[in-house]
Amino acid sequence: MLDVFSRAAVTADASNKTIGGGDLAALKEYIASGNRRLDAVNAIASNASCMVSDAIAGMICENTGLIQAGGNCYPNRRMAACLRDGEIILRYVTYALLAGDASVLEDRCLNGLKETYAALGVPTTSTARAVGIMKAQAAAHIKDEPSEARAGKKLRKMGSTVTGDRCASLVAEAGSYFDRVINALS
Repeated sequence: MLDVFSRAAVTADASNKTIGGGDLAALKEYIASGNRRLDAVNAIASNASCMVSDAIAGMICENTGLIQAGGNCYPNRRMAACLRDGEIILRYVTYALLAGDASVLEDRCLNGLKETYAALGVPTTSTARAVGIMKAQAAAHIKDEPSEARAGKKLRKMGSTVTGDRCASLVAEAGSYFDRVINALS
């Protein structure tokens, strides 16, 4: 498991060079984005339970057979496992976003995920769809633009300091981690 600093050191060491140039500039940008990165992680973590339950509900609305007898979200214990897995995936995405490196996601979450789900008979297309829904929700929360139409009186804005191009880069980075999960399931 690496963070952006460890990755730079390992890469420089492997090529027998010092950290400099573009690598040093990238590390400086990572440090400068620290508070924005923490705000983005906080926005996702503070809304994780709702994000996961909404993503699973959306997945089920698109494939109602999942909650029928014999479906992968029937009975309740399978639904609970589905919700648990969604929370685990989301947690590791936030770890990767905080570290600025996907190695924790790859090592601890995605390594063998597809094979495990195949062995358990979990439909990976449905899981990938739920992850896609969480990706869209994470982007909205990072930009501090949750859906007023759906939240109603429960609408909660974080008052994030993440704005402009830096917001777009964090949204893109978070999206790339969700895409890794989707690709691992495909």
